[in-house]
Amino acid sequence: QGDPRPTRPQEQGTQARGREGSRLERAAQLEGARGGEHEDNVSRLRSSSLEIREKGSEILREQLDAAQKELKLKDKECERLSQIRDQLEQELEELTASLFEEAHRMVREANVKQATAEKQLKEAQGKSDVLQAEVSALKTMVLTSTPSSPNRRAHPQLLSPGTRSRGSSPHHGGGHARNKSASGALPLAPGGHSDLPSDLQPVREDKEMDSILYAEFLTWKNRPSLDRSSAFLVRIYREDIGPCLSFTRSELSQSVQSAVENNSLTIEPVAMSALSMVKANAIECGGPKKCALSGISRSCKHQIKLGDEESYYYISPSSRARITAVCNFFTYIRYIQQGLVRHDAEQMFWEVTRLRREMTVAKLGFYLTDQE
Repeated sequence: QGDPRPTRPQEQGTQARGREGSRLERAAQLEGARGGEHEDNVSRLRSSSLEIREKGSEILREQLDAAQKELKLKDKECERLSQIRDQLEQELEELTASLFEEAHRMVREANVKQATAEKQLKEAQGKSDVLQAEVSALKTMVLTSTPSSPNRRAHPQLLSPGTRSRGSSPHHGGGHARNKSASGALPLAPGGHSDLPSDLQPVREDKEMDSILYAEFLTWKNRPSLDRSSAFLVRIYREDIGPCLSFTRSELSQSVQSAVENNSLTIEPVAMSALSMVKANAIECGGPKKCALSGISRSCKHQIKLGDEESYYYISPSSRARITAVCNFFTYIRYIQQGLVRHDAEQMFWEVTRLRREMTVAKLGFYLTDQE
């Protein structure tokens, strides 16, 4: 009836509501604690992520710097190798060009040498043939002829005029090869007598050696040479060769003397069919009726050629005799120089003396002519 104390069911409801509130409060507290822990975890994760990112970025920067440095080194190395390659290519081009130039130069030199050798071979073969013929003739002359007992077959000019006119000896004017011609000077007849009229002929011709001339010859013979340094040749040039080859045309005379000394003068008969082939004018080369050396009008049956010149010069019989006399002298002293003469010194001296007399006689205008 009006009791203010709650009933038992009410108390139980109140207690239940209190417990539920406590539970909810604890759940809220627990949830708040969990939320704070989650936020802490997120903060820690974020800070860790930033640290990792910074460290990764630092590592990447270091690797990038190292790669850039390595790349720069590689670039420098490539540049150096490129320079070396360019230098090698330039050197290779220069070497190739120099090798080609050297090869072309060697080919040109080889062609020139081959042409020169072929030319020298032809000249040597021609000279060999001439020398063989000269040696054969000299052997025959040396073995069968001496100054005291000459071989008249080797020296047809020693035959008497009557014998020559009968044709028993070879023709004297059958052509002249270089420095091999028989002398055109006036020789002695057999027996040592000159070819003079009988009322002027001496009974006998004797001879006596000049000691000075013989001494000069012996000095020259010890060291034979064609140079004009010896007293022997100086005397002969002054007394014999110079006067014998002194013609009116002095310039041509000097050329003739040089050709005789060089063994390059050729004398040959004039071919009538070749008269129109003369390439120099008549004043320089003379003509069939005028001697190119003396300028005197004479019948010219021979002509001379000087070395490799293309021109021929007509010469008179007297000029021919003078030239061939000097040629014979040079031929003999060349044989002595080459060791082809086996006579003793005295015999050589008398042969030289005979050749000097031929030059003197030819200079005085005496010469032999062919008798038809």
